[in-house]
Amino acid sequence: MSLSVLFIGGTGRISTSCVREAVRQGLDVTVLNRGRTSERTLPPGVEVVTGDIGDPDSVRAALGDASYDAVVNWVNFTPDQVKRDIDLFAGRTGQYLFISSASAYQTPPTRLPVTESTPLKNPHWQYSRDKIACEELLVQAYRESDFPATIIRPSHTYDETMLPFDGGWTVVDRMRAGKPVIVHGDGTSLWTITHARDFAVGFTGLLGKEAAIGEAFHITGDEAPTWNQIFAHVADAAGVAEPNLVHVASEAIAAAAPQWGAGLLGDKAHSMVFDNGKVKRLVPEFGRRTTPYKLGAREVVAWYDAHPEHQVVDPEVDAVMDRLAEHFAPRAF
Repeated sequence: MSLSVLFIGGTGRISTSCVREAVRQGLDVTVLNRGRTSERTLPPGVEVVTGDIGDPDSVRAALGDASYDAVVNWVNFTPDQVKRDIDLFAGRTGQYLFISSASAYQTPPTRLPVTESTPLKNPHWQYSRDKIACEELLVQAYRESDFPATIIRPSHTYDETMLPFDGGWTVVDRMRAGKPVIVHGDGTSLWTITHARDFAVGFTGLLGKEAAIGEAFHITGDEAPTWNQIFAHVADAAGVAEPNLVHVASEAIAAAAPQWGAGLLGDKAHSMVFDNGKVKRLVPEFGRRTTPYKLGAREVVAWYDAHPEHQVVDPEVDAVMDRLAEHFAPRAF
């Protein structure tokens, strides 16, 4: 009998790849969401159920008395949401997987590579602190009432629709136009970047694994290019041989663009390299075939080139980059 899994969400950047991998591996997959359209399509064989996880009564009505070997919620961000799920799924699933974040780890880290025993502490980003609080609630539920929790910590995970830097398509447009592009710091910090389909192999391998219950895992690639290399890979994919990169201190970027500050100072500004030994011990096939970012960047740019409706230039981002470049770009004397 196939392993049954309920995905709450299931059409996002990471979750769609996990649904596809679960189907490929022969799992019995149900997706619960609000029925809204998505750029990403689910494979044949998935049962789609309409319900709003924010409305527990609608979830109970949609699922009836069904139970699952595993339940995954891709859209939980606060302890109140996790508490709701504990109440909803206690006794109805053999495993509950919470999607946390590798940004919950100590930031900046005191040592690399990061392991699952690295402390959880991020003073810079409320998003990360909320994820930590969610984890603490699940650990308590596991210890006190045997709630079958597994905690998953993705790092920077992308699919073909996601550019790696703040500013999105505006950055590629500036590259192609020969305009200066802002890179935080000196561009030499190391950054782990993982394709969602690679993540999905490790993730799906943990579904239904008794040894994963009560445990936390990060699932990342082993490639950690510098930010200069990441920008260069995107530029190369966009047909730009020599992008005009201007390096600016992260604090200065955060001051000029507060919307980027927390995610930059609380995540991307710091080198992050991970030891994936723990997940590989349970899922030996994870990491055997991966997507180098040089190839991943080509997928992303090709997707945008094929979808011009998504080639949106943000005038505010454009203006911020112009101001920063004017102030920080090296000048010839």
